[in-house]
Amino acid sequence: MRAVIQRVQHASVTVDGKVCGSIGKGYLVLLGVGAEDDESHMRKLADKLLQLRIFEDENGKINRSLAQVQGELLVISQFTLYADCRKGNRPNFLQAAKPELAEQLYEAFLAYCRSQVEKVECGIFGADMQVSLCNDGPFTIVLDTNN
Repeated sequence: MRAVIQRVQHASVTVDGKVCGSIGKGYLVLLGVGAEDDESHMRKLADKLLQLRIFEDENGKINRSLAQVQGELLVISQFTLYADCRKGNRPNFLQAAKPELAEQLYEAFLAYCRSQVEKVECGIFGADMQVSLCNDGPFTIVLDTNN
């Protein structure tokens, strides 16, 4: 699994002109599921994400986790994180999971995060979404369970 994590002051996702998810301070997570991923990858990625210490403490040091700042999560499914652009100019997505597996692991990821974080919002799996955010820092991290 792959995730692009952006520390945000606020973020939202809109589908068909309606906001379906919105958060304040926290993480915007773009989540991609690979063809070889399973529940263990999902749990590993979620645990790493939730334990990251990328918020500032009272001394200005990057030392606090999402829980320590009562942060929120906005999770967006994004199969394009598995784009392979090594050959030609048109990416292929052969490494991305089939929609059935991707949706199953996306939903499991959301459920797991909801058991740990008070507010978890999300987009709509497979929908055409517009995502707005105010990246705080900017601070962006990429996690991949294969690395």
